[in-house]
Amino acid sequence: MKQTHLLVIDPQNDFTDPNGSLYVPGADRDLDRLSDFLERHTNEIDDIHVTLDSHREVDIAHPIFWVDSQGKHPAPFTNISLADLENGRWQTRIPSWNSRAREYVEKLEANQRYDLTIWPPHCVIGSWGHGLHAGFSDQLRQWERRHFAIVNYVTKGSNIWTEHYSAVQAEVEDPSDPTTQLNTELIEMLQDPEIDRIFIAGQALSHCVANTIRDIANHFGEENITKFVLLRDCCSSVPSFEQLGSEFVSEMQVRGMRVIQGARFKAQVSSRVGLAL
Repeated sequence: MKQTHLLVIDPQNDFTDPNGSLYVPGADRDLDRLSDFLERHTNEIDDIHVTLDSHREVDIAHPIFWVDSQGKHPAPFTNISLADLENGRWQTRIPSWNSRAREYVEKLEANQRYDLTIWPPHCVIGSWGHGLHAGFSDQLRQWERRHFAIVNYVTKGSNIWTEHYSAVQAEVEDPSDPTTQLNTELIEMLQDPEIDRIFIAGQALSHCVANTIRDIANHFGEENITKFVLLRDCCSSVPSFEQLGSEFVSEMQVRGMRVIQGARFKAQVSSRVGLAL
């Protein structure tokens, strides 16, 4: 019998709770809908994968890492370009780190995916913000008990020298750190021919969802992309980055990803054969 998997990107307090340091507006309601979806369809979900953004306080994308000529840290949501480093607008707090940080920004610009963005410290390992919302965590544990199965938690982001939006690979790989390199284990797991659909949800649509799914798709084989089913009402974009989220959805639909509203899915799932949209 074909299998159904659920892939949830970074459903953590700092993103999904209004008190979180990098709250995505609407993410709390997204998570409520996702919890309801999992409760209603728990018998039909054969495996669950949950990614966890997992940072240090000291991180190249946190304010503490950088200072200006007055010793002040950049405000959250500041973009740091190669030009900013060349003209001395920003430098690393430890001067001997400047060379490596400059190399990182150079590679980011060469990749043409994102500029270096300074985020509020978020999902710091061991903090409340790193944890899962209690209600959703309870749903995951109930699923584990019902299926006598184990949720596959995938951590990413603990290397302080690179941003790690995607759960599959960092923005810039660190040759000395395997955790920043391509996560072939997760990709191969999702490529299993027994899987015929993979529901996708999480935060934020514009960043971590978009990059995770793109990276999987780019190593997946185009024929497998039709397995992807985005629960559109279970993910939101970072404010002012909504266009990135929309572009991702449009791009992946062209490549074969399907998009549905999880809240309307109740009457549509009567068996694991086919997917009526």
